[in-house]
Amino acid sequence: MRIPTLLAAAALGLAIPAALLAHVEVTATAPSAKAPKTITLTFDQPVNPANAAASIVMTAMPGMPNHGEMLIRNFTTAWSQDRKTLTLKLANHLPKGTYEVRWQARGADGHAITGVVNFKIA
Repeated sequence: MRIPTLLAAAALGLAIPAALLAHVEVTATAPSAKAPKTITLTFDQPVNPANAAASIVMTAMPGMPNHGEMLIRNFTTAWSQDRKTLTLKLANHLPKGTYEVRWQARGADGHAITGVVNFKIA
């Protein structure tokens, strides 16, 4: 590759706005350790709800060493007006155990990102 072509490619790369290169991330969560009825995921940028999803999975239960994963289905979702916060509202309190909130979202850069938030109810 010739030097002028390399410099032009580098200049083009620097001209891309940083926001388009940044992947969406969860910056805050709010599951309470005392049997929450709501769980929130706050993202660092607006998310398109049509390209986002979350699930709650119980991964362990006290006194049951062979407890397999159990999908929690009794919740609804709602987005904040700025589309940065996803609230999962449970119909019932979660029992004692260890949980994962598995999420996926697509940010301004168009890339699908997945993540997991762990919490425990004692």
